[in-house]
Amino acid sequence: MSKTKLLFDLIMYVNSKRNFTAQDVADEFGVSVRTAHRYLMEIEELGVPIYTEQGRNGGYRTLKNRVLPPVSFDENEALAIFFAFRSLRHYESLPFDADIDSASRKLFALLPEDVKPKVSRLEHVLSFWNPKRSVKAPFLKDLIDAAVERRIVTITYLSKNGSKSRDVVPIGVYANDGLWYMPAFDMGRRMVQLFRVDRIESLQVTEETYEVQTELAEWLEHYTVTSPVRLWVELTREGLRQCQSSPWFDPVPLEKEGENGTAGIIDTMIDRNDIGFTAAFFAGLGKEAKVIEPREIIDRIRSSAQTLIQHYS
Repeated sequence: MSKTKLLFDLIMYVNSKRNFTAQDVADEFGVSVRTAHRYLMEIEELGVPIYTEQGRNGGYRTLKNRVLPPVSFDENEALAIFFAFRSLRHYESLPFDADIDSASRKLFALLPEDVKPKVSRLEHVLSFWNPKRSVKAPFLKDLIDAAVERRIVTITYLSKNGSKSRDVVPIGVYANDGLWYMPAFDMGRRMVQLFRVDRIESLQVTEETYEVQTELAEWLEHYTVTSPVRLWVELTREGLRQCQSSPWFDPVPLEKEGENGTAGIIDTMIDRNDIGFTAAFFAGLGKEAKVIEPREIIDRIRSSAQTLIQHYS
């Protein structure tokens, strides 16, 4: 084995370990302990963040934010990663302390010279746009770590009823429309609820754990409706178009437009906790939507309209 390949393999070995000894390295690569020490010094000079600890249980340790070993990408792989970075530019907060611009520059520098002009041109014709949000979500990484370890966290959460303390177990976090959301099991209410991460005012991770029998991907695919209410809405052609652009509703177009101008319908189940949001959404569509059920949403829309009339009278 050439020395270059050995050092490359050693970087991969070190990157996969939290702690190890020179004897471990010597056994792994079939070299003497003295040679192992020398090779470890060489990769440390290359920037691999390792340090030594003295004493009976001493040895080598890797820093938490250790570097990744060199990886080769083909052109399409490099382009995919480059534009994945670009898709994060519109988010005010990210879950890891990553410098996206710095990472993009490093990746761009490694691209073949004939590919760089293509990337530069694509930047002007391709974008992963999200609304620019000024609100910050400083607890993203803490929530992800807690979700991985299934830890109970105590949060102070700002809702329409004011700030309240809640004990929750995060299932994960996801981004939508420029904002970060966290479905979590509420220990007090014994149910999964959805939280806006930027509305978390404080967070404390406890030592307690709780096993939630739901994964993030499963939750996103099958949004849990704990108190189901039937939602039935008739849509005009414009109302159908706007609902098709919404991530919350999946309208069904009619093969033939009805006599009353109905071009599509929504017939689904929503959670009773979402009635307020749903009423506000369809009130915003005006005459392009007509809610048939439930009565609670109809009453809220009528009340909202009367309040606006009084406000502008």
